[in-house]
Amino acid sequence: MQQPSETLEPNDNPTIETGFALRTSSIETPTGPVQVSILVCEPLEKAGFVNGFSTRLGGVSPLPSNALSLAFFKGDEKENVIENRRRFLKALRAENAQIVSARQTHSVDRCTIESTQQATGPQPECDAMITKMTNVLLAVQTADCLPILIADTNTGTVAGVHAGWRGTAGRITERTVADLMLVHGVSPRNCIAALGPAACADCYEVGEDVISRYKAEFGYWRNILLDSAQEGRAHLDINGANIQQLLFCGFAEENIYVSEYCTMHQNDLFFSYRKEAKGQPSAVGRSLSVIGRVSPSI
Repeated sequence: MQQPSETLEPNDNPTIETGFALRTSSIETPTGPVQVSILVCEPLEKAGFVNGFSTRLGGVSPLPSNALSLAFFKGDEKENVIENRRRFLKALRAENAQIVSARQTHSVDRCTIESTQQATGPQPECDAMITKMTNVLLAVQTADCLPILIADTNTGTVAGVHAGWRGTAGRITERTVADLMLVHGVSPRNCIAALGPAACADCYEVGEDVISRYKAEFGYWRNILLDSAQEGRAHLDINGANIQQLLFCGFAEENIYVSEYCTMHQNDLFFSYRKEAKGQPSAVGRSLSVIGRVSPSI
């Protein structure tokens, strides 16, 4: 089987110091080849884990046009998402894998995917998933929130975490790592974590309710709530907050990789609810960040 060709986007280095590479694959379609761009965490890949953080490039969704929206929601047609996912899996070289996504509710609920019935059945309602299954790609749906992919190089267990401000305030990352340790026998020292594109601290403005919640929850709140010129407003460093949670759980600092991309600054590459919605959530596409162990295609 001919594999998709891979080239770098113009002006992108092969590997930025954060451990991420933006790759572009040429995918065949009935109307000719299209270019699908995906951000990949190379240390996860080198450890044997298929992973990818999708961009908005190379799809068929009218959001506004030719968008690679990968989540089933009322703002898009099912047939568009199916075709977009086909292209995404092809670019990942994971055509025989099953994408498993959840119905995310900005909670701290977690679930484990342990059977084919779960993988192919109705979406679980949670904001973090864990699996040891092969040919299953756990998917985190985002459009400004932070996707976190975790892999244990010893047991092969993987997790995908959806960390918005509510989930982060509820310590969803810490809770997920606790599940990995207590239920699945994972040691954080053997784990790699990749934090994908999200709204950066310069863009992620929050109000007094969020400020109060974080001040009450985190002793290090001064490090993650940055001052704003407007009274009662601040900027939330969602990456910094979740890095702190990973470090608290015992992750080695050198095994935490953070994307430099901001979904709002690089809105030409990534969907942004805050920048695009304008009161209409259905007008904004959704990205998927996926991780799993996939057997080679036959």
